[in-house]
Amino acid sequence: MAKNQRYTNGALHIKVTAPRDVKSGDPVRVGAINGVAQIDAKAGEEVTIWLDQSWDIPVAGAVSQGGLVHITGAGALTATATGNFAWGVALATKGTGTADLEVRPLGYSTQTAAGA
Repeated sequence: MAKNQRYTNGALHIKVTAPRDVKSGDPVRVGAINGVAQIDAKAGEEVTIWLDQSWDIPVAGAVSQGGLVHITGAGALTATATGNFAWGVALATKGTGTADLEVRPLGYSTQTAAGA
């Protein structure tokens, strides 16, 4: 049996360094890792994020079910792709404005440039 295993459920949750102050339930993106913070953490502290499941999180702008939800540099979710990174998938449809939307994080993403 391999003795170098770190996370038995690394596809579900992982510990990362908080890119900014985060609260439990906030969306987080670190490099190509997208998830939802499980605890409050200050910038630079370790925080566990869940990479799967669905979450009710505020999203700005109109998005259709199955559409991509993006994250801004400040950590807010938006329907706007330009200048932002893909973060998750909308599991419902919502109109304009900012309101909670059921979203599933992408988990590990291969997107390397904002708006790509």
